[in-house]
Amino acid sequence: MPHYTTTATSTGRDGRAFTTDGRLDLKMALQKELGGDGDGTNPEQLFAAGYASCFASAMQLVARKQKIDVSGMSVTAEVGLSPNGSGGFQLDVKLRAELPDALSAETKQRLIETTHQVCPYSNATRGNIPVELTAV
Repeated sequence: MPHYTTTATSTGRDGRAFTTDGRLDLKMALQKELGGDGDGTNPEQLFAAGYASCFASAMQLVARKQKIDVSGMSVTAEVGLSPNGSGGFQLDVKLRAELPDALSAETKQRLIETTHQVCPYSNATRGNIPVELTAV
């Protein structure tokens, strides 16, 4: 049984996306790079924001359990949309965790790799899309 479930509806890249609780209601737009006007949000931006937020929260959980202070940390997700070679498209992700300077490079790397095993987005995408991890 899930701890939480949400529902969102969309009318497409040149439409609207909204949640049933009304907390999210966005104008969607095809990116200029894909021939649209770019005057709205696109699915890749939503995915990037969701993945970055989820990964950051998972990292805070992992750090807390390992008694590592990650105050001031942030995670940036760069999501690419590329042809898949079969007439469709695929996503690729680069996750960059900005961690406190006081942490050693080894600790940062161990933390980001452990977080990648815990994060629900990472678990959902593992083996389906390339995800590059960087800790700085």
